[in-house]
Amino acid sequence: METKREAFTKKDVVKTLAAEMTAEAATIRGAAGNSEMPGDAGLAKQVRHQMRVIKQGASELIGEEELEAKITRSILTGTPLTVKFGMDPSAPDIHLGHAAALRKLKQMQDLGHNIVVVIGDFTAKIGDPTGKSKGRKAMTESEVLLNAQTYQEQIFRILDREKTQVRFNGEWLELLNLNEVLQIASTVTVARMLERDDFQNRFRGGIPIGLHEFFYPLMQAYDSVELKADLELGGTDQTFNILMGRQLQKDRGQEPQAALFMPLLEGIDGVEKMSKSLGNYIGICEDARTMFTKVMRVPDSLIVKYFELATDIQPEELDKVKEALADGCNPRDCKLELAGMITALYHTEEETSEAERFFREAFTNKAVPEQAETLDAVLVSGTLMDCIRPLANAGIIESGAQFRRLIAQGGVQKNGIRVERVEEKIQTADVLKVGKRRFVRIRMC
Repeated sequence: METKREAFTKKDVVKTLAAEMTAEAATIRGAAGNSEMPGDAGLAKQVRHQMRVIKQGASELIGEEELEAKITRSILTGTPLTVKFGMDPSAPDIHLGHAAALRKLKQMQDLGHNIVVVIGDFTAKIGDPTGKSKGRKAMTESEVLLNAQTYQEQIFRILDREKTQVRFNGEWLELLNLNEVLQIASTVTVARMLERDDFQNRFRGGIPIGLHEFFYPLMQAYDSVELKADLELGGTDQTFNILMGRQLQKDRGQEPQAALFMPLLEGIDGVEKMSKSLGNYIGICEDARTMFTKVMRVPDSLIVKYFELATDIQPEELDKVKEALADGCNPRDCKLELAGMITALYHTEEETSEAERFFREAFTNKAVPEQAETLDAVLVSGTLMDCIRPLANAGIIESGAQFRRLIAQGGVQKNGIRVERVEEKIQTADVLKVGKRRFVRIRMC
């Protein structure tokens, strides 16, 4: 839903864009002799399809009519939109929750639009105050560059490297002189800044707010001006910063970017947002077995949301999934499709097939439970020998000698199958049953 401050200019902007496109389209059709341009019905269908792909799974789209007008112009002129995505390189590990925005960028990339990933090397030195109850420590240049390198290695597991621009906002922000910075600052009031919940809460609580923190959303907004962004994508926690970009573009005489907000993805516990610290995450660099098995632990209530945010499924195919679930199909069947689709995005076809085969053999007949505590083991020999010390430290066995006796007596199983010797091969995601009731899932380090 549009905010009040957005609504008063919306009709004027859309009307202006529409008038420009009508004249532009007439010129282009005339030059092409009408033969190379889509008809009105075909054009409308293409625009509807792109809008549906872009909006699928999103929490909110501000400037929807403006974006629709821009997409129409893009199709008519063959000029792709510039889609901006800002990344503050403060935490280098990416999981499916982070990847939701990247997957949406990939979908827009597949529609032919230009993706510009802005790494906030300059703004990271300020520190993003979003959601913080106190000022965040600024990062050093070496920390920024190290995390940025890790980010790039991971984002290109999703985005097409050849079709993605990676920019550092220090390229232009470091060139601003004091007069230019003051001009930018003059466009926003302190009262406007204090509309942010985090600033407001800190102000009311008497917690200091550094003047430099006000510059974070301003500098991030200036990135949109520099790139002449048509659309900016971000999480719902970035609403204030992204809308600031729209405002600054208007002040600079540019068409305001549309703002697309992606929701937070719950972890496999189905309760808290996905987080590595909570242990409910699925990392994009995890092995295929672990990834497939973790997806199968996603609650049935989140199947559709995971399809929307963690895959590249087309809207028409998602409709079929929704219909199947509504018609009473076994959610497990849809989840198997989901697990295969997600795993295949990050692993080879062979690895994905092996992961599914492993899951079916180990879990389908309930030979082992899907929920089992994790046991970390250091990879040395790649056999059960590596698990003896961790099992003893966890109090599951008393000693290596006892473990060998249990194996000889048939008291140890791997993935539901009896283990015959301590030299049995072991790998991440294998589940051991030790004794009558103790199950552990192995994670090789």
